[in-house]
Amino acid sequence: MRFGRASGVLLHPTSLPGPFGIGGFGKEARGFVDFLAGAGQTFWQIMPLGPPGYGGSPYSSTSAFAGNVSLISPEELVAVGLLDESDVGDPPTFEADQADHGRIITLKRGFLEKAFHQFKGRVQGDHELQRDYESVLALAASWVDDYALFAALKDVHGGAVWSTWEPALARREAAALADAQRDLGDRVEAHRFFQYVFLRQWLDLKRYANARGIRVIGDMPLFVAYDSADVWARPHLWKLDADGRPTVVAGVPPDAFSATGQLWGNPLYDWDRLRDEGFGWWIDRMRETLKLVDVVRLDHFRGFAACWEVPATAQTAEHGTWVEVPGHALLHAITDALGGSDLPIIAEDLGTITVDVHALREEFGFPSMRVLQFAWSGDPHNPHLPHEYTTNVIAYTGTHDNDTVVGWFASRSGDTAAHAERLERSNCLRYLGTDGAHINWDFIRAVQMSVADVSIVPLQDLLGLDSTARMNTPGRATGNWSWRLRPGTLTAELSARLRETTEIYGRLPAP
Repeated sequence: MRFGRASGVLLHPTSLPGPFGIGGFGKEARGFVDFLAGAGQTFWQIMPLGPPGYGGSPYSSTSAFAGNVSLISPEELVAVGLLDESDVGDPPTFEADQADHGRIITLKRGFLEKAFHQFKGRVQGDHELQRDYESVLALAASWVDDYALFAALKDVHGGAVWSTWEPALARREAAALADAQRDLGDRVEAHRFFQYVFLRQWLDLKRYANARGIRVIGDMPLFVAYDSADVWARPHLWKLDADGRPTVVAGVPPDAFSATGQLWGNPLYDWDRLRDEGFGWWIDRMRETLKLVDVVRLDHFRGFAACWEVPATAQTAEHGTWVEVPGHALLHAITDALGGSDLPIIAEDLGTITVDVHALREEFGFPSMRVLQFAWSGDPHNPHLPHEYTTNVIAYTGTHDNDTVVGWFASRSGDTAAHAERLERSNCLRYLGTDGAHINWDFIRAVQMSVADVSIVPLQDLLGLDSTARMNTPGRATGNWSWRLRPGTLTAELSARLRETTEIYGRLPAP
């Protein structure tokens, strides 16, 4: 699908400001949408919305379908009468520019438990609320029951990995599941309610954005976490041993980000079983994702041609093997089921990409990605250089896995920079014709003026922030996913400047 000439901003909702220690779906999110609309933008790109994994990572979720309830707005719950003002009026003190994921989970869970208690007392006599509850959860009918039972069982097992539960529950024996459903009925219903709140608030926010001409680009990770409702509910779709443990796990070989590769640890799919079932799980996953976002970015698109398969006992990703994936059949099954060639999909085809990956992306017409930070090797035909772009491209100054532009530029000068890094800096300055005093805006203008259909800029680059604002450093176990925008940072001056470049380079939405 082609998107036309447009631009947007990358910012995950967790990075929005607000009084509760993490961004979310409240008034600050609407304020960000208003900023985008005022600046003439068309797209808001986010990361996965699922329950985050260790350290707040949205790429290691306990569900490929459920939502991160830490994003719910307590103030919105007050507005609909499911919390009292006194419940939320005196929140704990949090750092303004860092999310504290551990404390936030506990705080938001407390709000949701109170709201659930209020909901139970109201729902039988409030027919409008009951209809809304039922209609919203009807959107999640294919997955919410499995997830709610999984989440309730995680609660009573102290968060332990599902494979360590009682064997009958780990194996999903029918009698054990029926007993758990009966014994944990209220807990299961609470998790259904939490997902209702997530869906209601997110869909309201997305509707608000769409009404102002803003379309949401969402991210779909290729893999899921082992400790997830998905693997527990359908273990036969992954390469597991007789005890339900992964035999092989996902990663990528050594690259520019890591000398030992990246050992992601996700279980790998049993593609033969998926094919036998007509790729139904994947079709459901794409269908459900497209209920939440307008455009899907397929993360690690290279994995639709082949996956780096690492023995589950390995300590690094160095000694894996490329294993072919039936991506052609999978993507045909998805597009045939959900809309053919018009599916709004972007392929994240970064890194070392082979001919078969290019051919797969081109067959389906998915836009490719380019990242300006990767352009400065000195090769005049580097595909990340703007003069090498084609139109069916999404051009970025950087992604959530990159340093900020200012941080990247600063790291390539001085005595600590390697020769190759200083050379990159020199190539960059020569190409852009700048002294680097405002390097972030040099990058922004370069992707804006390119022929790429869409340009996307992380908000940190709009603000000219240094490496302390970096969202993620691949291969680092801690210190990621925590950056937050300080209140009052989105000024009228910033909006006007972004709108000006957007207008100059022909990316404003049609009136």
